[in-house]
Amino acid sequence: MFQAVVKTLCVASTRSVSRGILCTRHYCKKTPTKLRVSEAISGAELGANIKVQGWVRSVRPQKTNLFLNVNDGSSLQSLQIVATSELNDPLLTFGSAVEVTGTLKKSPHQKQTVELQAEQIHVIGECNPVDFPFKIKERHGLEYIRQFPHLRCRTNVFSSLLRIRSEATSAIHSYFKENGFVQINTPVITSNDCEGAGELFQVEPPSPENKEDQNFFSVPAFLTVSGQLHLEAMSGAFSKVYTFGPTFRAENSQSRRHLAEFYMVEAEVSFTQSLEDLTKVMEDMFRSATEQILAHCAEDVDLFHKHVTPGHRDTIDATLKRKFPMITYSEAIDILNRSSEKFAFPTDWGCDLQKEHEKYLVKHCGNIPVFVTDYPYDLKPFYARDNQDRPNHTAAAVDLLVPGVGELCGGSLREERLDLLRARLEEYLDLRSFGSVPHGGFGLGFERYLQCILGVDNIKDVIPFPRFSHSCLL
Repeated sequence: MFQAVVKTLCVASTRSVSRGILCTRHYCKKTPTKLRVSEAISGAELGANIKVQGWVRSVRPQKTNLFLNVNDGSSLQSLQIVATSELNDPLLTFGSAVEVTGTLKKSPHQKQTVELQAEQIHVIGECNPVDFPFKIKERHGLEYIRQFPHLRCRTNVFSSLLRIRSEATSAIHSYFKENGFVQINTPVITSNDCEGAGELFQVEPPSPENKEDQNFFSVPAFLTVSGQLHLEAMSGAFSKVYTFGPTFRAENSQSRRHLAEFYMVEAEVSFTQSLEDLTKVMEDMFRSATEQILAHCAEDVDLFHKHVTPGHRDTIDATLKRKFPMITYSEAIDILNRSSEKFAFPTDWGCDLQKEHEKYLVKHCGNIPVFVTDYPYDLKPFYARDNQDRPNHTAAAVDLLVPGVGELCGGSLREERLDLLRARLEEYLDLRSFGSVPHGGFGLGFERYLQCILGVDNIKDVIPFPRFSHSCLL
């Protein structure tokens, strides 16, 4: 009985088509399963009728067959499509967007485990390969692809970077969640200059309603340089908090180390009077995130370590095997002064450490990350806890220096003692007046972290859309 019903439906469907009536339901043919390229490559749907959508990475027409490689950004690997020459189309070019349906089969070739035997190929978006800035058989350097911020995601190297960046974001959130931190969304628009350097972008309305008051909030407002002060407020109710979001610095620098817009990971820990409590979080977070990235993005990381920054994998492996050493600022100055290096910047006690100093200290300590603690009091912000030591007056502050980058994390214990704060800054007292506890925190530059694990020299190559002079502002 069931077979008779199916046969009747099939006949009815065929007759409807022959009469020019569009069938809205296909009873005789199973709808292909839509898969991402990464899912197809895994071979889980071997033998199934599937559909993939993506962009053509290569086209190889032959007399009787057509071979395509299609990628949709889900994997570094592309899926090989095998079709008859009848399915070739003049619009089927490198860079074009396609939809392919067919049967997923085991490949007879060693270069890939599976291939898609195509039944239909539909060109969804055309691409003129002559005008397309990336060529099919060329390996383009980071400096070249940086000229095309809206298209560089179509290259292997940058699509790998974006998958790694996505995994790194997930890994950092996972670390904090697993260790009892509460995520706080701190404001992007604020009235404070947390860093005190004055490098802020001011936010103003286009045409204020009140001509006498040019400020939208009645006070000057800026794009945030740090969420730290807001985290400090939250640390009065939560013992562990963190934020992960965009920050902005109006620093007039076009160097390979600076960005006007970047992402910061910041954390605050209450009930601590020990820098070791902060350095443990910094080190554990670094290790946990890096191990997760290496485990889940192995192919993408290998692309960088083999073709972009050869040899950098040895540095990362050494970093993960050893505990990060810790030295004081005074010990660091002594190491610099005893070296045979000729530094461009002075190395007197009380001077700020420059990148050349940081790189030397990292190399001196075995080319692995190193903590530098107890900086001169005058070098650190007013909220850094006073060590009250003499003759060298220091603050309970710490920086994490890493290979190739220099400073990655910066933090300190916060000054909670009202009698010391009162003499320094009256406006800061309200956060300390009601149930204040000893606490500390730090900030990590997310793009610098990516530079560190991948060995990338220019910070503009680890962010999707860097903001700098002559950049493409989409």
